[in-house]
Amino acid sequence: MIVREGALFEAGMTPETPETGPKNAAEKERRTMFAVMKTGGKQYKVQSGDTLRVEKLAADAGETVQFNDILMLSGDSTVVGAPFVAGAAVQAEVIDQVKGDKLIHFVKRRRKHSSQRTKGHRQQLTLVRVTEILAEGADATGVKAAIGAGSAPKAAAPAAAPKAAAAVESGDDLTQINGVGPAAAKKLVEAGIATFAQLAAVDPETFEATKVKPEWVEQAKTLV
Repeated sequence: MIVREGALFEAGMTPETPETGPKNAAEKERRTMFAVMKTGGKQYKVQSGDTLRVEKLAADAGETVQFNDILMLSGDSTVVGAPFVAGAAVQAEVIDQVKGDKLIHFVKRRRKHSSQRTKGHRQQLTLVRVTEILAEGADATGVKAAIGAGSAPKAAAPAAAPKAAAAVESGDDLTQINGVGPAAAKKLVEAGIATFAQLAAVDPETFEATKVKPEWVEQAKTLV
C-alpha cells in the first residue's frame, strides 16, 4: 500500500508531533548529559540509568552512594576538571556485591625446579546503577560518599582489660621456666597467672583455664 504525502491531511487526520516544552527538554538534557568519574583507580564514562561494576565499595545493597571524583562533565557545555570538577558528583544506587569473572594464573618453571602452579581469582566488585549526575551542589547533598572497601576505616580493636594489663606490668617473666615459651606465657597471663607465686599455687589437675604442667609449678615454687 502506497500512501501519498499529505494523505493524512486529506483524511482529516493530523500527524503526531513530539511533545515540546520544559519537561521534554529537561528529560533530553538528562539523557545526553554524561560524566567521567574515577573510582578504584579506574575511570568510567557514565550517564543516568547506566549500570556498571566497580571495585568493591563499603556499602550495602539498596544504599545510595555519591562519587565525588569527577574528571569531566558534559551537557550543554563541557567542563574538564583540574583534576576534578568542583561541586560535581555522580549518585548511584548499590544493587549488589558481586564477583568478577574467574581469572586463571598459571606459573611454570622448567629449569632446576620443574614446578608448575595454577591459581584462580575472582575480583570482588559492586554493582551500581547511576541515578543522577550533579553539575553543582554535591557538597550539600548529604549522601554517603563512595569509599572503597579497602579504604574504609576499620573498627578499633577492643582495649585490653585493665586487670590483664596491670598483671602484665607487675608480673614475672614466666619464660624463665623451662618449657614455657612466649605463647604459653601469654596464655597463662590471659588465664590470670602472671607471677611465679600464682603459678606455684596452681593445681595442674584441677586448673582448667589453660594447660599447666606439674614441672612448671615445681619450678615456680623455687623461684618465689
